Amino acid sequence: MKRIEQYASFGGRQEVWEHASKTLGVDMTLGVYLPPAALNGKACPVLYWLSGLTCTEQNVITKAGAQQYAAQHGIIFVCPDTSPRGEDVADDKAYDLGQGAGFYLNATQAPWAPHFRMEDYVVEELPSLIDQHFNTRGQQGISGHSMGGHGALTLALRHPGVYQSVSAFSPIVAPSQVPWGQKAFSAYLGDNREAWAEHDAVELIAHASEPLPILVDQGDADHFLEEQLKPELLEAACQRANHPLTLRMQPGYDHSYYFIASFIGDHFAHHAKAFAH
Repeated sequence: MKRIEQYASFGGRQEVWEHASKTLGVDMTLGVYLPPAALNGKACPVLYWLSGLTCTEQNVITKAGAQQYAAQHGIIFVCPDTSPRGEDVADDKAYDLGQGAGFYLNATQAPWAPHFRMEDYVVEELPSLIDQHFNTRGQQGISGHSMGGHGALTLALRHPGVYQSVSAFSPIVAPSQVPWGQKAFSAYLGDNREAWAEHDAVELIAHASEPLPILVDQGDADHFLEEQLKPELLEAACQRANHPLTLRMQPGYDHSYYFIASFIGDHFAHHAKAFAH
């Protein structure tokens, strides 16, 4: 790991790191915010943030205002990129496939399979690196926005016991049923709908072995709401499975980081409450 940026922020330090990923076969960058408690030598829990389509680690660390809440609660905030990148990495001209659109799964189809292994990267390689380089205390949560909200929900559901908390903003809750997910899943996983179901939060909730409480914020003025996001499907699935869900429809808010910045403090409080147990 090589630190390439650092900035003082709310008594802590916002850093950007680069490393050669063995899982993805490329160099990756990630944001790491170290709260004052971490700089003072205290072991801290970690919150992983998964960003949405077209984003890098920079979007959330510059637009969400997360640092003040990470500082307040003593949480290390880790923000990876959304996909592998590079000249030798498969890509597509569209914004919703290829580089910048990893969908937080392990691709099984050509030409994506060699590099697009974001599930293994986020769940295994990245936490191992963070634990090696920073003073963590063995607790971690996961959150994200849009495609990253999909990733947060599915990775928490697919890996019970790994995360102590989960939340999402504007998540793609049922990718098997919406254009973004259908396009990505067809490319990355092929035509096997059973494979799709393994990366679909609405499908996974029915078989969840751990009742991890979910917090979701969704703006009702989000122009992706009806076609791509469909939070009512997650709400219905959680009701059927008796899975704890807090779904907050926020009047007048859209899909942007203005929305995320307005409510991200509540999400840090949600994760901090879980870390306190």
